[in-house]
Amino acid sequence: MTSKKIHKILIANRGEIAIRVMRTAKEMGIKTVAIYSDADSASPHVAYADEAVNVGPPASSESYLNTKRILDVCKELNVDAIHPGYGFLSENSGFAKQVEDHGITFIGPSTHAIEVMGDKLAAKNAVAKYDIPMVPGVNHAVTEVEEAKSIANEIGYPVLIKASAGGGGKGMRVAEQAEELESQMLRAMSEAKSAFGDSSVFVEKYISSPRHIEIQILGDQHGNILYLFERECSIQRRHQKVIEEAPSSVITPEKRKQMGEAAVGVAKACGYYGAGTVEFIMDENLDFFFLEMNTRLQVEHPVTEEITGIDLVKEQIFIAEGKAIGFKQEDLKINGHSMEVRVYAENPRENFLPDTGTLNTYVVPQGPGVRVDDGYEQGMEIPIYYDPMISKLITHGANREQARLRMLRAIDEYQISGVATTLDFCDFALRHDAFISGNFDTKFVDKYFTPEALNDNSTEKEALAIALAAHILHEKSNGNELLNGSEKLSKWKLRAKQ
Repeated sequence: MTSKKIHKILIANRGEIAIRVMRTAKEMGIKTVAIYSDADSASPHVAYADEAVNVGPPASSESYLNTKRILDVCKELNVDAIHPGYGFLSENSGFAKQVEDHGITFIGPSTHAIEVMGDKLAAKNAVAKYDIPMVPGVNHAVTEVEEAKSIANEIGYPVLIKASAGGGGKGMRVAEQAEELESQMLRAMSEAKSAFGDSSVFVEKYISSPRHIEIQILGDQHGNILYLFERECSIQRRHQKVIEEAPSSVITPEKRKQMGEAAVGVAKACGYYGAGTVEFIMDENLDFFFLEMNTRLQVEHPVTEEITGIDLVKEQIFIAEGKAIGFKQEDLKINGHSMEVRVYAENPRENFLPDTGTLNTYVVPQGPGVRVDDGYEQGMEIPIYYDPMISKLITHGANREQARLRMLRAIDEYQISGVATTLDFCDFALRHDAFISGNFDTKFVDKYFTPEALNDNSTEKEALAIALAAHILHEKSNGNELLNGSEKLSKWKLRAKQ
């Protein structure tokens, strides 16, 4: 295969992931084009790009999902590659095909891989011949309640009824016993139809308190596929991740190899190339089962970059150019530990309800081992039209405890006012005994979190602020000065008021 050098990339996305891709492109000497909606005209990703074009009104359907407009911009500006980021058009096989039909390089996998892995039933059938551990259930669509009852009786309750074309927790219902199955199945089918236009569901054994472990893979167009170890993604709300880390605290080297090789098998099942993630669920016995494959860059990819030293976006671009991966599996080593918290404009005191408003204060943490991937600046508004994630806060340390303590320090330094955020919840989670011990699963929020816990946390911070004020006064009365003491006090007051 001959290599095709990429000269100009349009990033079909917004915010932090757009800037993330542009930074790597800039390092590689590649020009970048940003697209933006009317709501994002002042967004930092617009200013960061070499060129930027307005593609429509705030609604995603009229801007970031407007494939015709995006392709027209590519033609107007002589763009030779598109990076879709994540979300929006990143797993849209129709868009990927349109890009290729226009003679533009799609920085991602083949349309075939996107199609196969985008349908959970097709994915299950594709990987079946690779001896990948699967959750007990069936690999075909179920539309009749009686058939579902028969399957459930065979594999045993509780069972999970899940949309075939689903994601993000939509079209997903649990039947704890036979009496619940019909109503839960009808609800799942209705939700699936509404969300994805496809009411197909499948039925499988429900693992009640699983861990969510995923494996990062890289494949090139020459048949090479590698795994870049695992990420632990079990701290979630509404089936969506809030805290991720790499590596997992419970995975042994032997289990890591097993899961990595299973992930490579999944990638081979669809002829995968590019960066992708194979997701597994793990039960209390640390047995793992294939869940799905995400055919794109993941939100949490930075923790893998931190422990491997591999720039995943750069590898995506190299692979899209037709180059072979420049390292082998045995070259990859885990260096230390990394954690990521997603800073959402959500109120954890109100069941993580999304919040909007203006970032009256926005000051990011700094220092050794701290990375912030964001797309906002102080004074900007959080728009109602898109995902409420403000930023990703990432830390790296020599070991898990150092990464955790560094994250707590970074959270404490992160100053945000004007909107509610998930920072206080993340602070709570990282201090919890279950997290510290590594003994937690996807039910962490249900088991341990209540809004009152944050109120207790705020009271503790107020007490600390008062104690610090008294200490400062005492030191001053003795002729001593505490460096930055007043700044620290004002920050604690600010956080206590949120």
